[in-house]
Amino acid sequence: MAILELIVVVCSALCAVAAGVLFLRRAPLETTSEPGSQTYGMSLLFDGVDLHHATPEAETTLQRQSGKTDWQALKAGLGARFPGLPDAAELPNVEVLTLPAASHGDDAVLRLHREAEMTRVELDDTTPADPTAQHKLSMLQFELDTLRLAATEAPYPIWLVDDAKTICWRNTAYRSLQAAMHGTDDDAQTEVFHFTPSDVSGKTSVRVPVKMDRNGTTEWYTVTATEAGTSTVFHAVDINAVIQAEVAQRNFVQTLAKTFAQLSIGLAIFDRNGQLALFNPALVDLTSLPAEFLSGRPDMLSFFDRLRDNRVMPEPKNYGSWRQEISEMINAASHGSYHETWNLDTGHTYRVSGRPHPDGAIAFLIEDITAEISLTRNFRAELELGQSLMDTFDDALVVFSSAGVLTFCNAAYREMWKLDPDNSFADVTIVDSLQAWQEKCAPDPAWGDMRDYVMKCGERAAWDVDLKHHDMGPIRAQVSPIASGATLIRFTEFAHIAASPVAELT
Repeated sequence: MAILELIVVVCSALCAVAAGVLFLRRAPLETTSEPGSQTYGMSLLFDGVDLHHATPEAETTLQRQSGKTDWQALKAGLGARFPGLPDAAELPNVEVLTLPAASHGDDAVLRLHREAEMTRVELDDTTPADPTAQHKLSMLQFELDTLRLAATEAPYPIWLVDDAKTICWRNTAYRSLQAAMHGTDDDAQTEVFHFTPSDVSGKTSVRVPVKMDRNGTTEWYTVTATEAGTSTVFHAVDINAVIQAEVAQRNFVQTLAKTFAQLSIGLAIFDRNGQLALFNPALVDLTSLPAEFLSGRPDMLSFFDRLRDNRVMPEPKNYGSWRQEISEMINAASHGSYHETWNLDTGHTYRVSGRPHPDGAIAFLIEDITAEISLTRNFRAELELGQSLMDTFDDALVVFSSAGVLTFCNAAYREMWKLDPDNSFADVTIVDSLQAWQEKCAPDPAWGDMRDYVMKCGERAAWDVDLKHHDMGPIRAQVSPIASGATLIRFTEFAHIAASPVAELT
């Protein structure tokens, strides 16, 4: 009987022990750290960068994205709250790592430790709340702190106005500007920016000047309003650099306009849309186009049509292809290759050129070169007259510049020496001429003297020498200095010396 009772007692004890072990194994992760608080935990087990197992609460902390690993999802979900989470490549080297929460007042701790070839991640949070809710709350608090810091320390003024138009919040930049204007920032309702709120409704902006009492200058801001329920958030951005650039640009344009107004060349600038954007008074004078027409910003085709009507362009040979010719002219101007001379029925001559400008603009320049052309024609006529006159002389005449380059000769010279310098591609010099002369004359030391005389600077005296030409017999060479350091050499046959008109003049 005693043995039976002993067996019953032992079996009962074993059952009690088994039941206790089973109860302990099934109990949740719960330890008492201090009276009135509990430690709730979330656990995740990673095999490399892949999640092997996680508690349901821990699963909610992962912020999964397409193409990202499970470990990257964990860093996206917990990295902001627990700075210092290692990258995937560093995991094999992490044995034990403890990371406290970044936010002040957040007592949570994130622990990492190796289990064989895996990494265990545990989140311990001392709080009476659910750990998942606490994590979300901590993330929201972290985000709030970040946004508050960004708004408060922003380098430009930000302020919040309620539906009663009362300033209920302002950042540090707004306070600093308020103190600079009024000497203090104690009163939040002291106005800094004077504008009508309706001017910045929606997402529009308005430029507002701010008078600074400290130095008497004016600073410019652009103010933008963003509605947030019944309140409105205003942002002011410093645009002093923009205002200064605009003033400088306006002054530069005015300077250019004054300069263009003084030009004698007509200027017409067409914008990228082909409309006249700028012209000067000279264009009105040269084209006789009304200022009202030009101020109406005509396009290029209309502009050239009016030029043709006013007979300020050469008459087209074929009116059917007129617009095609204008289009080709505009295309050439856009590449900077349009240069033409217009000979008008009125006797005027215009030089017209087209040049491309930045941003697709095209500028046409019209210059009256009538006087220049007339002067050139008169000068050419005088040269031809002088050439004709010198060609009537029987003596061979040739002129060399101070640099020794042949600049003029008459028909008798070409006949005597069988030379035509006008057909030479390169300049004919005294050395080239001496070689040709020596081939047709007997040797004489005077040839070298001629070369030295032509190249000599300073005072020179005229001299002459008798030479023997192989075909014409004895000739006389007279070497004389003329204007601008040039030299005249006259070759005369002995039979013509007495009858030479040049000899009579000299």
